[in-house]
Amino acid sequence: MHPGYIVVPLSLVTLAVSVVPARAELVYFSTGRTLSVKSHRIEGNALVLTLRSGSEVVCEPGLITRIAPDEVPYPEPEPEEPAPDQAAATSDEGGARSDGAARYHDIIERVSAQQGVDARLIHAVIEVESGYQPRARSAKGAMGLMQLMPATARQYAVRNPYDPTSNIEAGTRHLKSLLGRFPTALALAAYNAGDAAVERFGGIPPFAETRNYVSRILRIIGGY
Repeated sequence: MHPGYIVVPLSLVTLAVSVVPARAELVYFSTGRTLSVKSHRIEGNALVLTLRSGSEVVCEPGLITRIAPDEVPYPEPEPEEPAPDQAAATSDEGGARSDGAARYHDIIERVSAQQGVDARLIHAVIEVESGYQPRARSAKGAMGLMQLMPATARQYAVRNPYDPTSNIEAGTRHLKSLLGRFPTALALAAYNAGDAAVERFGGIPPFAETRNYVSRILRIIGGY
């Protein structure tokens, strides 16, 4: 999301500087949704939200009605120990991702234009979901480039979820439906953990996998 050139309401500025520091904060959006974040700050005409993962989301102040302390305890993710050959593995994966991005570039650009979803976001979801492997299948049964669950594949009438075009079209349509209901970070969390989990926790669910998933995608988008 990109900040708009708007005047920051005085009430919001007062709120931002008067909130008592807490373990976390609960951000209330004008859509009725909430998001638990580590902290927030105002930079010029933009409001910067620091997610629990450490990533940051920039949004228009006008999208937020209030910010309050969030005292709900959330488990912190365990630090990941890098494998001894992680540097080499990362190099190999980087090359594979680059090849995959080029291979599916035309499909993604077309679907992006049709569905009105940023191509960078589609690329990032595919990279994190499957590493651009069209035959990828998870232990939970998610399939293909955008890791469609069987129910999602049925919802969008996908006959062959391993077909790159069908998979990207359905995955993007599903992502678009979530973006229509949630801010970007929450839509990504819903894509990973399900919209019911996002609604239940009133924000990004306190699952290490989901928080890392959202963080990775936002990092990738920021790298474009």
